[in-house]
Amino acid sequence: MEHAKIVIIGSGPAGYTAAIYAARANLEPVLYEGGGALIEPLTLPGGQLMITTEVENYPGFPEGIQGPELMDLFKRQAVRFGTQVRTADVTAVDLSARPFKVTSGDEVVMAEAVIIATGASAKWLNIPSEKKFQQVGGVSACATCDGALFRNKELVIVGGGDTAMEEATFLTRFATKVTLVHRREEFRASRIMLERVKRNPKITIITSAVVDEILGDVPRPGVVGVRLKDLRTGATTELPAGGVFVAIGHEPNTQLFKGQLPMNPAGYLVTRPGMTATEIPGVFACGDVADHVYRQAITAAGTGCMAAIEAERFLAH
Repeated sequence: MEHAKIVIIGSGPAGYTAAIYAARANLEPVLYEGGGALIEPLTLPGGQLMITTEVENYPGFPEGIQGPELMDLFKRQAVRFGTQVRTADVTAVDLSARPFKVTSGDEVVMAEAVIIATGASAKWLNIPSEKKFQQVGGVSACATCDGALFRNKELVIVGGGDTAMEEATFLTRFATKVTLVHRREEFRASRIMLERVKRNPKITIITSAVVDEILGDVPRPGVVGVRLKDLRTGATTELPAGGVFVAIGHEPNTQLFKGQLPMNPAGYLVTRPGMTATEIPGVFACGDVADHVYRQAITAAGTGCMAAIEAERFLAH
């Protein structure tokens, strides 16, 4: 049976950064980057940035960089220092005793420490036209990440919670008009956030409606509009739009750890304040799997660094 000092579950900025630091500390980490396992949901190798086009807010790239290219650089740097990257999903973990048991299909690794970096997946509308435009930048689940790419366009944002309100307001910095579409009459958002949206002259609210289809073509002209369906009458209307933002929530990829690690009501892993350590000594969580507030590449990378340093100190003692 294979043994490892550190096993990192998941990739993306958090996992790869943890691997870089752990490998440079001569801890010979084994990293499962996801992909290929017969379980749901599958972990995307490289994380959510693999379905992101232009990344303009990651330090060190003044001209911007494509999401997949950035993740390839992270991976190459981790491998350079000795990380064993395995393109497979972890299918089971046993954290009841050290060394921890990490299973991927028929492969079992016993780990002295485990770093969890499985991330969170954006919830999507699940309509065919949505997936078509994700790869070319017409559809996004992160206004903070991609809003600046949609300057001087009319935009549509879907959602009814605080995140949707916050992102709708943020998008008005770049868009000529923002239309917020919500499937219900009532909003889950707090009153102060909703009132802020209602007072913004650039934002129009449409309730009791869903996006039935995203209109346009790839690669050009891209997104040109949406077809909305009124849930009260069934009638459809078309609305011009140069981009669509989906803000209906995220789901942390924590299914593997249910019953083993504490989670908050939304399913995110709970760590000690200001740290990545979980309640189980030797188990650490970093990136979006434990972060429901920021969800940025730079913050994920930062906590990946923290997790590796904490794991190194744990093993040293």
